[in-house]
Amino acid sequence: MILQCRNTNSNTGTQETHRKRSVQQRPLRLAVIGCGRRIVFVAVSSVNPLPKQVKIVEVGPRDGLQNEKLTVPTEVKLQFIDMLSETGLPVIEATSFVSPKWIPQMADQAEVTQGIRKRPGVVYPVLAPNLKGFQAAVKAGADEVAIFSTVSELFAMKNANCSVEESLQRAEEVTRAAKAAGVRVRGYVSCVLGCPYEGHVSPDKVAQMAKHIYAMGCYEISLGDTIGVGTPGSMRAMLDAVSKEVPVDRLAVHCHDTYGQALANILVALQMGVSVVDSSVAGLGGCPYAPGASGNVATEDLVYMLHGLGIHTGVDLQKVMDAGAFICRFLNRRTSSKVAQASCRL
Repeated sequence: MILQCRNTNSNTGTQETHRKRSVQQRPLRLAVIGCGRRIVFVAVSSVNPLPKQVKIVEVGPRDGLQNEKLTVPTEVKLQFIDMLSETGLPVIEATSFVSPKWIPQMADQAEVTQGIRKRPGVVYPVLAPNLKGFQAAVKAGADEVAIFSTVSELFAMKNANCSVEESLQRAEEVTRAAKAAGVRVRGYVSCVLGCPYEGHVSPDKVAQMAKHIYAMGCYEISLGDTIGVGTPGSMRAMLDAVSKEVPVDRLAVHCHDTYGQALANILVALQMGVSVVDSSVAGLGGCPYAPGASGNVATEDLVYMLHGLGIHTGVDLQKVMDAGAFICRFLNRRTSSKVAQASCRL
């Protein structure tokens, strides 16, 4: 039996404090649990229903490998992507068309894009941060690209060697060219929950940036906690602001796990209506221009949590673990996936 009531308090001071803590009063649900002769009332906060299905965007081959110091040969990258293609993942970000001077790991961008054995129903986007990169990507056969920006001036300068305004101009050049060529564009916003150089980031600034690049024509906006400092509280505040400017069904979250908060943050995003999540097999990743940032949330751990919640992904967890084991063997490193680590010990 579920009873419903509202918070009340006769003390006006307490009421005012509670009002400030919560922008919107939510009813409490009381779950009545019988235990022998005892009845226990358990208060459960009222949240939106979880999505029935979640689209996972695998970023391991690009975001996962870009920070690795050991150069990964093209043939290994292609085998890695081919293994991921067999898992049921619907989106696999393959590479980045950036200057090899800045990201040497992505120097074989064209060879990777052309060498993928594309599986029907799977999309293989590439990062194209400027017009030159976009043109090279299209020439190599890419049919979807991603652009990025940030609300942090210092991060923009470190990451893209330009101001925020200049990064937006570059992004707009790409979206215009993509529209003319019939190429879909996804947008990234970096440092949405904190910046390694500027610290706290205002949710309102993130909302305005997301609104801006959504208006450019990006079909989806991925909100990145680039250094993994977010908490469920800051994630909720940020998404509350952004969802007022961009439809929630056009939002994705991209969580790094530096402070061990990624899955908790993703769960909050799901409760708020987000149904697209970026992840990286084996928890690979990190940003060359974000000191201290660890890898992305591990795809294995994300799939395990989603399946445990009864959410459909279409992803075969064992095949994802196999792909993670393959790339970790080559990199001579231990997987960062807790699920993969536990499975190896069973």
